Amino acid sequence: MASIPLRTEVIRLYSRILKVGRKWQAQDINETKVERDYILEEAKLLFRKNKNLTELSEIRERLVEAEARVTMAEHYGNPYPRPVNLPKASFTKREGKKVGKAIQKMNEMSRPVYIRSSDDAIQKDH
Repeated sequence: MASIPLRTEVIRLYSRILKVGRKWQAQDINETKVERDYILEEAKLLFRKNKNLTELSEIRERLVEAEARVTMAEHYGNPYPRPVNLPKASFTKREGKKVGKAIQKMNEMSRPVYIRSSDDAIQKDH
């Protein structure tokens, strides 16, 4: 029963993102089509990639990420993920030394929710 409202929530969010993509107006008129295509393709790619998720916590994480990305895109007028600034102490590693667990944990915790899908794609490439 709990998955029915979650399914509805996923479908509503997907529809909202597609609507935003179809009506998107870029700040630079020449970039409108490029940005619209990016929004629509990114939505299709990520929703298809995550369609087989069964763990409720994972599905909720992806919903939060998608909601954050669409909200930020509307607010800033930029559909692309925003750059991430890591904490100062995360770059204190000396050449040849391993990164400590505390720094790894700090870097992981500082990653915003809206960039997680990009992180997943990068990890699969390596």
